[in-house]
Amino acid sequence: DEVARRTAIKRFEREAQATAALRSPYTVELYDFGVTEDLTFYYVMELLEGLDLKQLVTRFGPLLQARAIHLLKQVCHSLHDAHHAGMVHRDIKPENILTCRRGHDYDVVKVLDFGLVSAAANPDVGRTQLTVEGTISGTPAFMAPEIASGEHVIDGRADLYALGCVAYWLLTGLVVFDGPSPMAVVLKHVNEPPAPPSSRTANPIHPELEAIVLACLAKDPARRPATGL
Repeated sequence: DEVARRTAIKRFEREAQATAALRSPYTVELYDFGVTEDLTFYYVMELLEGLDLKQLVTRFGPLLQARAIHLLKQVCHSLHDAHHAGMVHRDIKPENILTCRRGHDYDVVKVLDFGLVSAAANPDVGRTQLTVEGTISGTPAFMAPEIASGEHVIDGRADLYALGCVAYWLLTGLVVFDGPSPMAVVLKHVNEPPAPPSSRTANPIHPELEAIVLACLAKDPARRPATGL
């Protein structure tokens, strides 16, 4: 219907404008975008060759911590750029993080899909999200508790929670919480403490790295790192 059409166009434009405004070398570059006469949305983006982090771990297993740290630091750079611009990604997950080859360099990260981006500097914008009223935006396995509960204004620390979930995936090959339904997983993010990643993999994980991952997974945003740097 007309309302849904206009909402979809606004969401598409927000994603495109937000992505185009970012300057981190680890955020995908967007060159142009638009809507055709038959209302098909299109992007013109840089061509990337590589695997997303879900494909990487599914195909090759959990990463050694040095490689995981190398990838995660680049994601932090991309997120810091977005947060500094007043934006929150809201859907950080392995499928939205690509590891690419650029020339002779390997494991160059590109963060994708700012489709759920919100303006952290404007709480009213952050609450409305241009989504269907009464729905939750994001991916259950990587969703911050405050997004699931709707009890807090969302800021960059929600992305850092999701990044903690991504780190957990890279190091263990497992999601932090699993369950029989998406809602069951969401409730665990809200209520259950995570098992330390070192207890779920045979690969060595340095205590300081594990402490950082668990700090990102704190239920209370105030107990997480304040920024990605």
